Amino acid sequence: MSRKPVHVRPVATPAPASATPSIALALGGGGARGLAHIPILEAFDELGLRPKIIAGTSIGAVFAAAYASGLSGKQIRKHAFEVLTKRLDLVRDLYSARVRMAGGLFGALTPRPAFLSPEKLLDIILPPQIARDFAHLTTPLKIVASDFYAQEAVVFSSGPLRPAVAASMALPVIFHPVELEGRVLIDGGLVNPLPFDLVAGMADLTVAVDVSGMPTRRPGQTMPKAWEALFASNFIFERTIIREKLKRRQPDLYLDAGTSRFQILDFLKIDEILAAAEPAKERAKAQLARMLEAETLPIADAAEPVTELAAPRRPALLKRKRGRKS
Repeated sequence: MSRKPVHVRPVATPAPASATPSIALALGGGGARGLAHIPILEAFDELGLRPKIIAGTSIGAVFAAAYASGLSGKQIRKHAFEVLTKRLDLVRDLYSARVRMAGGLFGALTPRPAFLSPEKLLDIILPPQIARDFAHLTTPLKIVASDFYAQEAVVFSSGPLRPAVAASMALPVIFHPVELEGRVLIDGGLVNPLPFDLVAGMADLTVAVDVSGMPTRRPGQTMPKAWEALFASNFIFERTIIREKLKRRQPDLYLDAGTSRFQILDFLKIDEILAAAEPAKERAKAQLARMLEAETLPIADAAEPVTELAAPRRPALLKRKRGRKS
């Protein structure tokens, strides 16, 4: 007697969890305002995120190098406090980092290209854990400098790390230019103050942190002081570049650190700058969490019939297009 066939429904295996979307991070230039990068890096740590690739300019290159070397945001904060709160030691170290001129009294009267050597300053301020070479970094890194004579950007992603960082932060007048391979290099902010375009498309999401700021009028102030006008002019130029870049292309998440009221050399106001950046840190955490939730999609169970549904509307925050990864 033939038996009626029994249809056994296959047991559906649980779908594997989707991988966390990768992130490309860009840290911009802004002098002392760049201390605001530290809380943003802490936001990444608190969310359990680590960028796939980082790009940095000027002060952003300093913190990008530290983070790409494997330091956490908290470790970078602790080191920054150790360097900047020992004021008497800092003054002595800065004096030792000045550019020395030969020729005795006559040499002292000769106009100098700058006051400080960026390489010597990095020896003072960088944590000892910083990698010596790009090849030793835990996260791939791109650093931007400006070629003074060719008037173009120079992007470093291999070779010795410290000379690249020194070139990127060599703000004219304050720092002596850095000569590498026949090029005379100065501050990368003069050509690319927020280098998110260098890493766009190299990860699922691109995050850019802008610390360039803008001049703010102080109570009772009518005209800026000479040194304020000198340094603020650089940042007027840099913010113009950033605005023009944002018209053509935008990162998935743009963060303004909100530290405009501080001056380029206000490094001793580290407590105030970090406190002013806390709202930006909280915005970063909230927006990153929303972005990752929108990007992490469940994998359909192949054992169940698939019903075509309308694609969910994505938050206006996201402007990424699929298929641009490289």
